Amino acid sequence: MFEKYLITGATGFLGRAVINELMKENNNVTALVLKNDPFVNNLPSSVNIVWGDICDETSLKQFFMDTDNHTCVIHCAGIVSVASHPGERIYRINVGGTNNIIRYCEKYSVGKLVYVSSVHAIPEKPKNVTMDEDVVFSPEKVRGDYAKSKAIATSLVFEAAKRGLNASVVYPSGIIGPGDIGKGSITNMLISYLFGKMPFAVKGGYDFVDVRDVAAGIISCAKCGEPGRGYILSGNYATIRDLLNLTKTEAGINRSPLYLPFCLAKFAAPFIEKRSLRKQQPLYFTPYSIAVLKSNGKFSRKAAELCFGYSPRSLQQSIGDMVKWIYNHVMCPVRRKHIL
Repeated sequence: MFEKYLITGATGFLGRAVINELMKENNNVTALVLKNDPFVNNLPSSVNIVWGDICDETSLKQFFMDTDNHTCVIHCAGIVSVASHPGERIYRINVGGTNNIIRYCEKYSVGKLVYVSSVHAIPEKPKNVTMDEDVVFSPEKVRGDYAKSKAIATSLVFEAAKRGLNASVVYPSGIIGPGDIGKGSITNMLISYLFGKMPFAVKGGYDFVDVRDVAAGIISCAKCGEPGRGYILSGNYATIRDLLNLTKTEAGINRSPLYLPFCLAKFAAPFIEKRSLRKQQPLYFTPYSIAVLKSNGKFSRKAAELCFGYSPRSLQQSIGDMVKWIYNHVMCPVRRKHIL
């Protein structure tokens, strides 16, 4: 359908999955990559690289060079953070960078823009009430800087669609799966558990979706998504206990952490976050992440199912593939043999 695809956030967990999906059909792909990005060598050799930044006008001019209405832009770039105070940078990139991408899409009259938002941008409804895409996006209606930045950026995309830009939005839930070389919060949690360095965990859960299913959904949205529409790309609701029990089964190990009640986890989270920041360790136990696990995680993916046949795989398959990937790419052979 499109002769060329431009991908931002190309070396990230989702960006690489999107590119791998596009490469299955030998599409012409150009990736915007930050200078000195340590993960650039993980991209297929056939991908065209443009060194730059979504916040830099000069690099965007080069990125959009030779684009037209046969070009599809997939905007995956952004900061995902569970930190209590991620700083101004999250707005500069998630909001300012997205606004730049919109301007260049309009300037060069591209054929399609698919913006990767998040279910966190969707205002939460009471427990057990299913949430869908038919909402008003506003930073005042969500909590946390990450969610607020995504809500603002999403509203900018829809404003551009009203001006005539062929733009659609996707809202992935909690993305998991194999290949997370950047080690996001869930991947870090499973690594800690498999290494025997996770004495306690938190009760509660959320909706988790495989990165490969989100990537396939994004490509389908590029082909079939309606202008000015959004599509939830959710997976399956699971508690943290569910995730770790599946991991235990797939890894063939026999250990269980102590599951903290919310009141204790909420009390401990600020101290654990400060310790992680002080030791420069990845964040996955923070007040924001605890709040998410207590929030409503019930989302409807009906719009994506009806529009382009979106259908995510089972959580068991995702966790099984994650465990295999961690054993093969994170743990050294001696350590892996000891655990198994």
